[in-house]
Amino acid sequence: KPGWLLLPAAVSLGLFAWLLTLHPAAAGRTYAAYGGMYIAVALLWLRFVDGVALTRWDVAGAGIALFGMAVIALQPHAQ
Repeated sequence: KPGWLLLPAAVSLGLFAWLLTLHPAAAGRTYAAYGGMYIAVALLWLRFVDGVALTRWDVAGAGIALFGMAVIALQPHAQ
């Protein structure tokens, strides 16, 4: 596999970490929500870059993780 693919991945991770510091409050919550997206993207990488077929368990797990991410990210704000 081409090693140069690690460069955009490293830059993206660094950019994400920097952007996380700009969040006004509850950065930990933002980071937790990021985990759901990370799982989904990792499985997409597995499928389209590594060429490994996903199982229904992979898809179900990613769906559950994305649902959890949505619960965290879209919760009502206290007033």
